[in-house]
Amino acid sequence: MSTIQRIEQERSRDHGRLDATDVDPDDHALETPMDMILADAGQSPLRRMVPGMSGVRAVASLATKPRTVARRTAGLAAELVRVGVGRSEVAPARSDKRWGDEAWEKNPFFKRTMQGYLAWGEAMRELVDDADLDWADGQRMGFIVDNIVEALAPTNAPVLNPTVLKRTIDTGGGNFLNGGRRFLRDYATAPRVPSMVESDAFSVGEDLAMTPGKVVLRTELFELIEYAPQTDKVRTIPLLIVPPTINKYYIIDLAPERSMVEHLVRSGLQVYVMSWRNPDSRHADWNLDAYGAAILEAMDAANQITRTTSVSLLGICSGGIITSMLMGHLAATDQLDKVSAYSLMVTVLDQGRAGTTSALLSHKVAAAAVARSEEKGYLDGRTLAEIFAWLRPTDLIWRYWINNYLMGRPPKAFDILYWNADPVRMTAGMHHDFLDLALRNALVEPGKGHMLGSLVDLSQVTTENYVVAGIADHLCSWESCYQSTQMLGGPSTFVLSTSGHIAAMVNPPGNPKASFRTSEENPPTTQEWLEQASKKKGTWWDDYAGWVGDRSGEWRGKPVKAGSSEYPPVCDAPGTFVHDR
Repeated sequence: MSTIQRIEQERSRDHGRLDATDVDPDDHALETPMDMILADAGQSPLRRMVPGMSGVRAVASLATKPRTVARRTAGLAAELVRVGVGRSEVAPARSDKRWGDEAWEKNPFFKRTMQGYLAWGEAMRELVDDADLDWADGQRMGFIVDNIVEALAPTNAPVLNPTVLKRTIDTGGGNFLNGGRRFLRDYATAPRVPSMVESDAFSVGEDLAMTPGKVVLRTELFELIEYAPQTDKVRTIPLLIVPPTINKYYIIDLAPERSMVEHLVRSGLQVYVMSWRNPDSRHADWNLDAYGAAILEAMDAANQITRTTSVSLLGICSGGIITSMLMGHLAATDQLDKVSAYSLMVTVLDQGRAGTTSALLSHKVAAAAVARSEEKGYLDGRTLAEIFAWLRPTDLIWRYWINNYLMGRPPKAFDILYWNADPVRMTAGMHHDFLDLALRNALVEPGKGHMLGSLVDLSQVTTENYVVAGIADHLCSWESCYQSTQMLGGPSTFVLSTSGHIAAMVNPPGNPKASFRTSEENPPTTQEWLEQASKKKGTWWDDYAGWVGDRSGEWRGKPVKAGSSEYPPVCDAPGTFVHDR
C-alpha cells in the first residue's frame, strides 16, 4: 500500500462521511502536484531520490527510539518466519492488480515471495511513520521509500513473475524480443519512460477534439474556438473556457459522448475555448501578464461576436490560477461586470499545503528549475512528462514495464493517456511566475500577487463562483481547492466529484457509479463541509450546465454562422495550434 493510498484511508477514517464509492481506484493514474513537477524540472529523477537532510533527520529520530526499531525489526522477522512455514495471513489489497495471477495464491513459492515482499514493504513504510518526522520530512521520506519498495516488487522481475514466465513459454521467448524492441524505441528519445499509449492510437481532429466549431481568432499566443450551436435556442452570454497552460485543451473535448464541450453546447450554451500555442524559445518572455492579457482579448472577441458585454469564465487547473488573478485585476479596476459567472475546476489558489509538492519544493530546487528553463527559453513538455511518470512509478512506470517489455505487448489505447503524452512546453516567464506564486503562496494575502499592473485581492472578487474538486486528486487536493470558497468574495457553490484530477474533468453522463457532493453552505473547514454535504447521483456536468446557464442571460435564436465581420472564421476546429509538437 502506497503512502497515497494510506492517506486516502486516513482521510476516510477522519472524515467518516466518505465511503468506498466516493473514490474510483482507477482514477489515480495521472495525479501528482503541479508545482512539484515544475520544480523537479531542475533535477534528474535519481537526484530527486536523494533524501538529503530529511534522511538525516529520519535516521537521527529513529536512533533515539531503539525499542521502537527493535520491536519493528522483531515483528518483521516473526512475520517472515510465518511466511516461511506457510502460516502468514499477509495478503495484497484487493485493488492491487499486480497479484492477479492465481499462482500468487496457489503456488507455495510465489505466495511466499509475495507475502515476504509485502511484509518487508509495510515494515519500511511503518519505519517512516515511527520516525515521527514533521510534515515536510515525512512527505519526502514517504515518497522515497514508496519508490524503492515499488521498484523492488517481484512482479517487476521476469523470473519472479508467474504471468511473465507463462508468457515466455507460450511465445518461446518472443515476448522479450518484442519487449526489447519497444525498450530501445522508448529510451532512444525523451521522455525516457515506457510508452503508455501507441503514438498512432488516436488522431486529434479525427477521433478526438471532434466537436464542430471554427477558429475565429488567432494571435501569437492562442487560437479562439467558437463551437457551433447544437440547439435552436442558445443562452445570450457566452461561456469562455480557459484550459491549463501545460497541456493541450482537448482534455475537455475528447471523443464524442466523452466531451465536456459537446455536453455544454448541447445544453444551449455558446461555448468558446482558448487553445494555447505550444511555445518555443522565441516566446520565453511570455509570463502571467501575457496570458492574462490573452484572456481579456478572447473575452472581447466573444463579446463582439455575440453582441454582449459580459462572459461566463471557466478556468481549469493552471488556467484557473491565471483566470483568478485576472478576476483580481478586474475587481481592482472596477470591471467585474465583464464577468457574469466565474468557475474553477481542479484549481488550487491557496498552495500552503497543496500536497506532496509543498514538502519537496524548496527555494533551491525552484531556482535550479527556473535557471534551466531560462537557459532554453522554455520548460520542455517531454521533461515534464518524464518527471510526471516517475512521480507515479507504480501506475505510470512499472505497470508499463511489465506490459510493454516483459509481456511484449503494446499498451492499450486510452484517450486520456494519449492526451497526457501530447505535452505543451511552458515559457520560461510563465515557469518563473508560477513557481514564485507557489513559494510565496502569493494569492492568499491581498496585494502579494499582481496581474496587469493591479495588486490581486481575491476577497474583492464578488462574482458568483462555482468550484469543482476531485476527492482522489493529489495534484490539486480537494481540501486545497475548497479554500478558494473562503478566499473569494462572492457566493460559492462547491462541488466534490468522486474522481481524481483528470477524471474530474472527464465525467460524461451515463456512468451508473457517478456521483458528487455539494452543500448550500461553505463553512470554514472541509470537515464541517463534509458533514453537511449531500450526495447526488450522476455527473456534475449536468449540475454545472444548469448553474452556468442560469447566469448566462435569456434564450435567443442560435446564430446562423460563426464569427463576425470583425472576427471571420479562420479555419475549422480544432485549429492548428493543437497539432504543434
